[in-house]
Amino acid sequence: MAPRRRRTDAAPLFATAAVAYGANVALGTAVATRLIDTSNFRWLHHAIYIATCVSSAAAFSAILWGRPKHASRRAAFAIAPAAAPLAAIPYLGTHGRRHPLVALAAAPFIVAGLICSRLSTDRK
Repeated sequence: MAPRRRRTDAAPLFATAAVAYGANVALGTAVATRLIDTSNFRWLHHAIYIATCVSSAAAFSAILWGRPKHASRRAAFAIAPAAAPLAAIPYLGTHGRRHPLVALAAAPFIVAGLICSRLSTDRK
């Protein structure tokens, strides 16, 4: 009998982190390419950044309570390295190449956490 596949119960948190991160990247890219002028609502990018950090931390908390336990831990460990670039962003400045490069360094870990939370094998 093939192993049963089901997503972790923390999967919505990983999806929320990925959506917030994607929205922040999209807004940042639109501002950088001058498609959108956020001079009157600059706070929006910061608010989405805070939502990304909070939702990523909430997804990582699945390491403690998520079920199935093995899959939740794997997804939490996959998203954990995203904390380093997300924490460094406020200290690196917003102008120049460094900001988008560091921000994009979190992408593989957020995507890996999302995938691991969705495609988990229930082991007994």
